[in-house]
Order: sequence, then structure tokens, then C-alpha cells
Amino acid sequence: QVQLVESGGGLVQPGGSLRLSCVASGTIFTLYGMGWYRQIPGKQRELVASMTNGGHTNYGDFVKGRFTVSRDNEKNMVYLQMNSLKPEDTAVYYCNGLIRAWEDATPHDYWGQGTQVTVSS
Repeated sequence: QVQLVESGGGLVQPGGSLRLSCVASGTIFTLYGMGWYRQIPGKQRELVASMTNGGHTNYGDFVKGRFTVSRDNEKNMVYLQMNSLKPEDTAVYYCNGLIRAWEDATPHDYWGQGTQVTVSS
């Protein structure tokens, strides 16, 4: 089995920064793309940022240079550095990984349990 575990969420004031971390563990054969999604209450889950195992990145339009995604492939980790946070960034942030497990013939999407980020004064 494969697990993704996030950490680093919390309460921050507008304009502040947070760094989210996610580690993938278990029966990983190949780890492809990793990234972050978020879900605001009443809205669909949306892409925040992703990075392929080759280093190509993709960001949601709302990021506008405020967030940076990075990976440590040796540790199977992905990070999200969030700066200039706004109240509208308040959401549950989910780690995502496209992973082929040893027991599977094809890769699948795996999700973490989510971490709450609240931006409020």
C-alpha cells in the first residue's frame, strides 16, 4: 500500500507564509508527478501546484507567483511554499501523487488526508 501524509498547515495572518510538506511511503515502485490541490467549502477541488519527476511545474492561475512547489525525489517528498497568503487561500490542502505501487501494473492517483490552512487576522 501507498500512503501520503501532509504536514505544515495551520493559522496564519494575511500576508504571511506557510510551508506544507508531504511524504509518500509504502510499496512505491515508481513515483511520477506530485503536487498539491485544495478544496474550499462549497467548491470543487482545484490544482494548486504540481511537479513532474523531471522537474516540470504547473500552477493554478490564482497562484500568481506567490507559491512555489518543490520536490526531494530521494525522500519521496513534495513541498509547497506559500507566501503572501490571502484569506481566500483558506482551504483544505491535499497532497497528490501519481504512483505505481509494486502490486499494481499501472500507476494510480493517491491522496493525503488533507491539512487545513486558515488565513485570517
